[in-house]
Amino acid sequence: METNLLWMIAGMGVVTYLPRVLPLISLDTAVIPRKWQSILKNVPFAILGALIFPGILHINEGSVWYGIVGAGVALLSSWLNWNIILVVLSSVLAVSLFSFLGL
Repeated sequence: METNLLWMIAGMGVVTYLPRVLPLISLDTAVIPRKWQSILKNVPFAILGALIFPGILHINEGSVWYGIVGAGVALLSSWLNWNIILVVLSSVLAVSLFSFLGL
């Protein structure tokens, strides 16, 4: 292997490792206020929503209604506190029926 390639791999390893280790070292005794803890708890859900939402709108090239129907059924069934499997199955069934009926 070339020396440049080895240096690049080592550099990528250091750059990947530092963001994981620095918080452990520097925030060892830091106390995060309760308000910030409650805000940070919701960050994964916000990121997941930001990743999923564009896919909902582009589920079918011809129409955004398929995504809107699936998301609407999923939102309604999750609001009713259904099991996650039932939420997924109901939204898949709704989009399948919507597609089958040609609406």
